[in-house]
Amino acid sequence: MATATKKKEATKIKLQPLGDRLVVQREESQERTEGGIYLPDSAKDKPTRGTVVSIGDGKLLDDGSRGAMQVKVGDVVLFTSYAGENIEIGDVEYVLMGESEVLAVLE
Repeated sequence: MATATKKKEATKIKLQPLGDRLVVQREESQERTEGGIYLPDSAKDKPTRGTVVSIGDGKLLDDGSRGAMQVKVGDVVLFTSYAGENIEIGDVEYVLMGESEVLAVLE
């Protein structure tokens, strides 16, 4: 009996973060090492890189205005493996984090 493998697909859900928060879609973890050894799910590290899919309005400043966000939708960012809050929508894993948790933007 053959089993069908499930492909991860993004759902049509709108997730709007508030303030200086952003939503990042994590990249897939490596299936095998550089030497060709296949990794089981329990041995895989969480990727610390992802693509920004949604951003908030920016931090509320003392004068009532909003500070501009330094990242934009579509940017590939680096962050620590413990950054933010992991959420799953459908089969896709996202990370909801503050802008201050982003370490760098890859160009």
